[in-house]
Amino acid sequence: MIMKKYLKIMSLAVVILATVSSCNLSKFPYDSIETSQAFSSVKDATTLDNGLYALLRSRVYGLFTYSTDVQADLLNATLDYGNRNGFPHKWTSFLADDYTIRDTWYPYYYALANVNNFLNNVDKITVGPKDDATLIPKYKGEAYLMRAYYYHQLVLRWAKAYDPTSATTDPGVPLILTFDITLMPKRNTVAEVYTQIMADIALARTNLAAVAGAQNSTKLTKDCVTALEARVALCMQNWTLAANDANALITSGKYPLVTTAAAMTSMWVNDVSTETIFQPFASAPSELPNTNSIYQGFVPAKNYYTPDFLPEQWVIDQYSATDLRKNVYLAQKTVFIQGISYPNIWIVSKYSGNPALFTAATTNYAQKPKVFRIAEMYLVSAEAAAKTPATEAAALATLNVLRVARGIPALTGLTGTVLMSAIQDERGRELFCEGFRLDDLKRWKMGFTRQPAQNVNLINVGADFNLKTVTATDPKFVWGIPSNDLSTNPNMAQNPGW
Repeated sequence: MIMKKYLKIMSLAVVILATVSSCNLSKFPYDSIETSQAFSSVKDATTLDNGLYALLRSRVYGLFTYSTDVQADLLNATLDYGNRNGFPHKWTSFLADDYTIRDTWYPYYYALANVNNFLNNVDKITVGPKDDATLIPKYKGEAYLMRAYYYHQLVLRWAKAYDPTSATTDPGVPLILTFDITLMPKRNTVAEVYTQIMADIALARTNLAAVAGAQNSTKLTKDCVTALEARVALCMQNWTLAANDANALITSGKYPLVTTAAAMTSMWVNDVSTETIFQPFASAPSELPNTNSIYQGFVPAKNYYTPDFLPEQWVIDQYSATDLRKNVYLAQKTVFIQGISYPNIWIVSKYSGNPALFTAATTNYAQKPKVFRIAEMYLVSAEAAAKTPATEAAALATLNVLRVARGIPALTGLTGTVLMSAIQDERGRELFCEGFRLDDLKRWKMGFTRQPAQNVNLINVGADFNLKTVTATDPKFVWGIPSNDLSTNPNMAQNPGW
């Protein structure tokens, strides 16, 4: 479906479901509200706000996070992976018409059209004397923050890493803030996209100023504003802002790091933790998020696993025996590949599923996506502080708080590149398979060579698999604009190498 048609469909209504319900442009989908009827009351706004959250829930986890980890240096493709997510993993055969690209790009813009429709029309609502006057500003703040989040995800994937010396000329992604059925958008620059992101964060901060953060919040709060701004500022090399935002959340004391194996398990199995800043609401059976099911492939009748991807040996080795994360993020299981049983193979167990969200006797891998965690803020603070010699000691101290909480020793005397390397290693351990790895490597200007497998007999081998080497300048660190957009929009330019 071409972008022009896609945007037209999206503009007809604020769609509550995450996928296109109808391609008949003369009819509104049965599960939608036509714009002229949708913005009459605060109750309407509440309904539409819930719809925006449903779209957000379906755009975190699943393809939206694991594709970049599959593409990076963490995983080996098993012999039974069936080429699922194979093209990004292999790099050389990753083309602009790949479903990974299409099914990430379009859903983000689909959600943005709904956010824009909401923001463009919500002020038409008259707040009555019996209405809660705080709701409309709150809903607007949530929508602004969602727009900032989506555009940040888009510019991370489809543009070069932010470089202050070239951001004003580097091509970013199209900024679409209003609806126009004749629109053939061109790409805005990276600087323009980041300027819009920061502007939306500022508007979100104003509108959410009275919405206090809370552990395991299912709604966006003023703490979520700070967390996203810290993440974005780190990407923009605004070290001071990134550190200040991250430290504000850390020193608030509201989100203490977990320090026990039971608490770590609770966070990743039961979706309850002192350190989760935001995770969208989920409920079985009808309000479930995307899942990261590619890592396990559990077969209950046989009590074995058939994963598409397995962690490389170095990933396992980076966790010491005392590290609380090791036996939560990873687990030794019997895997069954190509008719052969392999005992004691480490699989990714970070997303085994929350039993409260199961829809059958065994796992459906459903979990509440953890969009913002305080652990990430420790890593943002440490990395930002390490960029300035005067604050290297603070960077190391922050890093050590996270390390000790996770059950591994503090480090001493680290400065310069050695300190930065330790921060990068810790970021890899803590955020393993949360969708950050490829973007981190791009931001750090680092290539990679995939390292030895746990067992070479059960994986695909060769130059595009376990022997893959990627340079820091490889053009496919930046994804290609979807082929359909290029063929139908003369104003859209492709990225180099595609």
